Amino acid sequence: MDIKRVNVLGVGVSVLNLRTAVEAIAGAVRARRKGYICVTGVHGVIEAQDDAALRKILNEAFLCTPDGMPTVWMGRIRGHSEMRRVYGPDLMLDVCAWSEKNPCRHFFYGGAEGVAESLAEKLKARFPKLEIAGTFAPPFRPLNAEEEKQFAETIRTARPDILWVGLSTPKQEKFMAEYLPKLDVTLMIGVGAAFDFHSGRVKQAPRWMQRSGLEWFYRLCREPRRLAKRYFKNNPLFALKIAGQLCGLKKYPLE
Repeated sequence: MDIKRVNVLGVGVSVLNLRTAVEAIAGAVRARRKGYICVTGVHGVIEAQDDAALRKILNEAFLCTPDGMPTVWMGRIRGHSEMRRVYGPDLMLDVCAWSEKNPCRHFFYGGAEGVAESLAEKLKARFPKLEIAGTFAPPFRPLNAEEEKQFAETIRTARPDILWVGLSTPKQEKFMAEYLPKLDVTLMIGVGAAFDFHSGRVKQAPRWMQRSGLEWFYRLCREPRRLAKRYFKNNPLFALKIAGQLCGLKKYPLE
């Protein structure tokens, strides 16, 4: 499947909707095509402005899905009317639903202690035929050499097709790019807060807020200390830079 991309401040965001994203993932699993998938919104795009390594990782991803409505709006401005939000939590549910009828093993990596296990239990209850190969809650630091060796052996034994990664951006993107060649897995998908949402640890924004681009406001109200700096800095900066790109005041080449 040939997936087009839209240039959003130098980040190539894939022209997708949930259906075409799941189709692309299904095709990769069947063909054993290794790759990682970045679920990227305003936060990821802005982080990539001053982080060349992150920008390269996003642009080399198998898919870089439009996680936020502003990235979807950019696609529609560029003429891609079929583009829709591919939200990490929704993508996880749709892929799990697909894999109930198709051979696919899942492994969950990330979250605080106990979150990945709770997530696996909740998803198994919702999708009884789901094949769960294992879970792992990593330490809040890079894996050391011994831990990395043990984790690689765990994955080799578990034989997952998809490794779901629930870390924060840009930590999860850098983890996937580094570890994809080291692990016996087909796809790695970074879905961030989806672990907390589907495990029941954190409440999701109402659907109408998600669709209108106001999910950030809901999350800010619930976690002001953690998210205030991100949203008050990144959202205005994104709007300013996008205006410059649309008016042709600055070019953003895809690297």
